[in-house]
Amino acid sequence: MKIAINSDYCGSVGNPVPRLKAIAEAGFTHIHWCHHWNTDFFYTEPELRAIKKAFQDFGLTLLDIHGSDGNEKCWYSTDETSRQAGVLLVRNRMEMFAELGGIGSLMMHIPAYRSTWTEEQRTESAIAAKLEALYRTLDELMPYCEKYNCPIAVENIPDDTFESIHLLMPKYDAKWLGITYDSGHGNIREAKGLDRLEPVKDRLMALHLNDNDHSGDQHQPPFYGNVDWQRVAELLDASGYQREMLSFELSMRYTPFMNQELHIVDQTPEAQLSFLKDAYERGCKVARMTKRFC
Repeated sequence: MKIAINSDYCGSVGNPVPRLKAIAEAGFTHIHWCHHWNTDFFYTEPELRAIKKAFQDFGLTLLDIHGSDGNEKCWYSTDETSRQAGVLLVRNRMEMFAELGGIGSLMMHIPAYRSTWTEEQRTESAIAAKLEALYRTLDELMPYCEKYNCPIAVENIPDDTFESIHLLMPKYDAKWLGITYDSGHGNIREAKGLDRLEPVKDRLMALHLNDNDHSGDQHQPPFYGNVDWQRVAELLDASGYQREMLSFELSMRYTPFMNQELHIVDQTPEAQLSFLKDAYERGCKVARMTKRFC
């Protein structure tokens, strides 16, 4: 069964090749590239050649790339220097997507209102100004979406009200701008993510499927927490999601396979493979709950 998983299930820095090998051995067919998702890291030709060779050696296909907001290079910054640098960072990931033969999208975070905020916090967030900066950025990036055949799929964050998503979707062509739904983010605290996705499900383009117990962003494989997987499956069947596989964004941290005495990046190869095999089976179970992927 075709299932995708994130490359950083065991940390988002360091040599990705052993992890890609383990991912393939566990049965996964596609990669959601998530290394350096929260850094200003620029990928260069030598690095892309090495990643591309690993994909070929292990029979893996790139589905999506988790792009980076960056730290100093932020694509929605209200500081124009930072915003322009952020545009270049996003373009770097688009070039990477094209070079590695990506078939999905570039998944990006956006400024978003949170349901837990007070009115004062909403005002202090300056999201309106950040969205105006994001509109300028997206206007600049649309030609590159076409050039690299790389759509952008914006992601819901924890406690996301989806207000920013509702504002963005009408402004851009559905071919080039859609939604990444993170089931874990949608399940934190009040767990209303699926309710909020429902009105815009036709723009669903990418997935970060993972589980938790409402208390935080645990990125567990399915059926560890209390995400309503039956409802997820039904919504996927009724949505605009067009990929041929489900995609999961998982971590070893909150599973029995994690050795808590070791740093996440130091988990043994045996433990990593056991985690991945278990995750693959759980992913297949979700797929069998749908009409499209069963």
